[in-house]
Amino acid sequence: MIESLKKNKIGILLICISSICACVGQLLWKISANEGIIFLLAGFCFYGLGALIMIIAYKFGSLSVLQPFLSLNYVLSIILAATVLKEPVTIAKVIGILIIITGVMLIGGGDNK
Repeated sequence: MIESLKKNKIGILLICISSICACVGQLLWKISANEGIIFLLAGFCFYGLGALIMIIAYKFGSLSVLQPFLSLNYVLSIILAATVLKEPVTIAKVIGILIIITGVMLIGGGDNK
């Protein structure tokens, strides 16, 4: 598993940055419902930047390793919702986060080429 993560580390790093950009974009879309078009446009910029970074990331790793890391969007969304929007984090969400992270590590660490 560690060997797979080392081999794909640049791609994984870029996919994680892509996920952050996409989640920030989605957060800005949510905020734009009350705050206006500037947040909507900024959301599109962040989301688009995330998509571009994702495309670049695919040059630096296996699809079967990188694609599961996009599931971290769910984890990041919960963290942003809790910290920025003050949404509650339930025990069910914490369990879900742990399951997602475990799954990503199991799938993402399985590249044995």
